[in-house]
Amino acid sequence: MVPLFLSDQLAHYATALLTHFGHWVATPRRFQQGRRPKPRWMPIPALQYAQVVKLRVKGRVVEVTCRVMYGTAEGVQETLKQMGWKINTAFIERVNRTLRHHIPALGRRVESLTKTVEELRRQSLLVQGYYNFCLPHSSLRVPLPQPIPTKGTGSPRKWQPRTPAMAAEITDHVWTMEELLFRVPPWAQEVAA
Repeated sequence: MVPLFLSDQLAHYATALLTHFGHWVATPRRFQQGRRPKPRWMPIPALQYAQVVKLRVKGRVVEVTCRVMYGTAEGVQETLKQMGWKINTAFIERVNRTLRHHIPALGRRVESLTKTVEELRRQSLLVQGYYNFCLPHSSLRVPLPQPIPTKGTGSPRKWQPRTPAMAAEITDHVWTMEELLFRVPPWAQEVAA
């Protein structure tokens, strides 16, 4: 099953999706004579992709509309209705910001570069582990049954911090970075013979 994709108007998203979820389609002839038309690279029928279009006047957003790039408007709306969502780019923008923040090579206007794809893959795996096991998210926290007093004169602790791995019940505590690195290697380790 191909998921629904939502993004802003950056043209590279449409190109990347078409590259990954496309196939060759034979173009029918319009005339009996002349060369046969070349096949065209078209999106697969299951691909659904919509863009959020922001109209700006003097740098301020005055109107937000949606444009379906691949698929049908009815299909996109049906998929969104099943999930209880509306067309929104907040989730992907949050992921992009988090990745740019934690992987220096993905940031904008940076001096550090990743020289190979393997280095970038390793950095990405390490960040995914850190984000899911070591970094508590305020939106996932749960109230404590009884506030815990803190040392000193501070207010009592009312919330239990949770990571995405804790919310998915994969672990029962926030991991330290040492625990992440020595418990689960972020990439395949070579075994000495």
